[in-house]
Amino acid sequence: MVRRAFNAQKAGHAGTLDPLATGLLAIALGEATKTVPYMTDAVKTYTFTVRWGEATETCDAEGEVCATSPVRPSKHEIEDVLSGFTGQIEQAPPVYSAIKVDGQRAYDLARAGEQVEMTSRTVRVADLKLIGCPDEDHADFEVTCGKGTYVRSLARDMAAALGTEGHVTALRRIATGAVSIDQCVAAAAFDDGNDIERSDLLHPLEAVLGHLPGIELGGAAAGRIAHGNPVGVPAGSALGDGDDLLLTRSGAPLAIAQVKGDLIQPVRVFQLGD
Repeated sequence: MVRRAFNAQKAGHAGTLDPLATGLLAIALGEATKTVPYMTDAVKTYTFTVRWGEATETCDAEGEVCATSPVRPSKHEIEDVLSGFTGQIEQAPPVYSAIKVDGQRAYDLARAGEQVEMTSRTVRVADLKLIGCPDEDHADFEVTCGKGTYVRSLARDMAAALGTEGHVTALRRIATGAVSIDQCVAAAAFDDGNDIERSDLLHPLEAVLGHLPGIELGGAAAGRIAHGNPVGVPAGSALGDGDDLLLTRSGAPLAIAQVKGDLIQPVRVFQLGD
């Protein structure tokens, strides 16, 4: 829908949302699609609500209730367990997820009635906080986490740590990297009958790469990068091997690059014209 609205040849997005979820979906057009892997890897922030006392097969409100508990944790008890779910943590994805098991999607195996064993993996939760307890059955949270973190698993595991059951009843993505939901527009903006100036909805390519250190290049160095060739790391630079960079020429994005030893190697070169 967005691609048609801008008559773009290419379009991509930075991370799907669960069927239950709402919120931000960052969409890239044209040359900006080269930034999608970096957006996908960026930290994401969500708000979510946990319903205590009931577990579901999917760990959210889409699934059937499979276990119950009379235990309802207090605000103090909830806050006490949060530190155990921040930093580098081990987490098993939900059985109903797109993770591949023996070459097949886990949710396909689960829907076929097969027993699926999900392997725990290390994920990073940068911040997790309780933002409200509207009643004894529900608690509202905000989490900032890295790629591969499942909020549904977080809810399931917090409930277990609190001696109860739980599942997600609401999930909203409010930020992806440097892009906030405050910068978003409703999908209705792209309805055929809507005559707003859609070009005003576009953000510059570099808006999603603000987390990368930038280096301005000119002359021969910029020309080499534009043709996919490496240049030397500037003398006295604090850059380290493997660091990602945003290279610019006359202030405009030129390439995303990576430090490899004493060289800066272009990874994605932008063809933005004059």
